[in-house]
Amino acid sequence: MTEQNTGAVTLPGAGPRTPAPATPAGPGAPAGPDAPAGPDAPATAKAPRARTGALLIAALVVVLAGLALVSAGVGAYGIPVADVLGSVQHRLGLGGAALDRVGESVLWNVRLPRVVLALLVGSSLGCAGALMQGVFGNPLAEPGVIGISAGAAVGAVAAIGLGLSFFGNWTITACAFAAGLVTVGSVYLLSRNGGRTEVVTLILTGIAVNAFAGALIGLFVFFADSGQVNQITFWQLGSLAQATWPKVLAVLPCALAGLLIAPFHARKLDLLSLGERPARHLGVDVERLRLALILVVALLTAAAVAVAGIITFVGLLVPHLLRMANGPGHRFLVPGSALAGAVVLLAGDLAARTIARPAELPLGVLTALIGSPFFFWLLRRTRRKQGGWA
Repeated sequence: MTEQNTGAVTLPGAGPRTPAPATPAGPGAPAGPDAPAGPDAPATAKAPRARTGALLIAALVVVLAGLALVSAGVGAYGIPVADVLGSVQHRLGLGGAALDRVGESVLWNVRLPRVVLALLVGSSLGCAGALMQGVFGNPLAEPGVIGISAGAAVGAVAAIGLGLSFFGNWTITACAFAAGLVTVGSVYLLSRNGGRTEVVTLILTGIAVNAFAGALIGLFVFFADSGQVNQITFWQLGSLAQATWPKVLAVLPCALAGLLIAPFHARKLDLLSLGERPARHLGVDVERLRLALILVVALLTAAAVAVAGIITFVGLLVPHLLRMANGPGHRFLVPGSALAGAVVLLAGDLAARTIARPAELPLGVLTALIGSPFFFWLLRRTRRKQGGWA
């Protein structure tokens, strides 16, 4: 069972993709899930969807800019939005005026690093989720399926539990990033058979690796002292509380590389959604595409988890909602998921540090509390529309 344009959901590992029924097309008609059904379709079907996608992208950009300004000003030391804009303009040499010494320090050393990190982490997780769902042909897939998040967590927990400090303050981040990449590489190699990688085998291998990673984390926690246990727990809950410009610079190259590469594979993902065999007939090297996108997902997710801890449901829900709003076309879905992921994480971080002031809720806990029931509602809604999972 596969996802069609109705937004249907299939369970992970439920079976191979079923090619979509062929529709007649003229000599110049594009192939893929967004192909028009006839000569008059571009004006009646494809154009409205493109306009809707452009409007959604524009709306996400506006919301993201507004949230960034509000988030930069809200906190124990309040800064009006106009003053935030003035300070940014002053730093860019475009006029404006600087704040007082305390205000400038709070804005540029505390708030803005956190805002920028939220944008990078959220966009990375959202884009990674869209790519994973495209690679697996399943809207329930997310980066954690193949063990990237769990592997990065093992690296960070090992660095904390063993007291490693060879990179100074960067040790935990470096270990988490390296472990995430090693984990996804191991999952991919273990799932190969006869020079090919089957989706079901990849998912089952990821489940096994996730279980093994969970056991390793438990082992490190068991042998850690109370201070290390507290640090491990705080890291696993996910937070942007320790955001700094060096952490922003640490995730920036990986995030930019992944976000720039991903849109170039959108057309091939559209063809892959027809099924592996039709995609191969249309000239897609499925194995190479899958490997390239898994590496991009690993890059995005490992970098995000390394600096922010484990933050769940962003990569799962964001692409799913955008697919419901504007269909499964990846030329909209990939950049749209990056923008929407940034919006969701920035809004979540703002809520996490204001709901229980002066305390701060862990961001990963907040996204799970909101995302779990919402995702359950999506499952129920889709099940009712399909009349069951059979």
